[in-house]
Amino acid sequence: MISTTTNSIEGKRVKEYKGIVFGEVVSGVNFIKDFAAGLSNFFGGRSKSYEGELIEARENAIKEMEMRASRLGANAVIGVRIDYEVLGQGGNMLMVTASGTAVVVE
Repeated sequence: MISTTTNSIEGKRVKEYKGIVFGEVVSGVNFIKDFAAGLSNFFGGRSKSYEGELIEARENAIKEMEMRASRLGANAVIGVRIDYEVLGQGGNMLMVTASGTAVVVE
């Protein structure tokens, strides 16, 4: 499955549009990661625990989007966008949404 942020794929022709597809992931941050991130915030530096959570959530959202495109008979997703939101009381939930247009290319 090809996924791209562009509206076309070089060397390929869009043969059929299958529709808009989404992949959503809502992930909670546990106490240990929250504590470790707080230390990074206090002492400075990058928060590896939050970065890892963000990377995993983004990859899962893209995989879910591609799986839904495949179910529609698509072999690519164009115009991909990734959105991030913080949810929940105290902002302890992360939502990542991947969206794009499922297409058949040749």
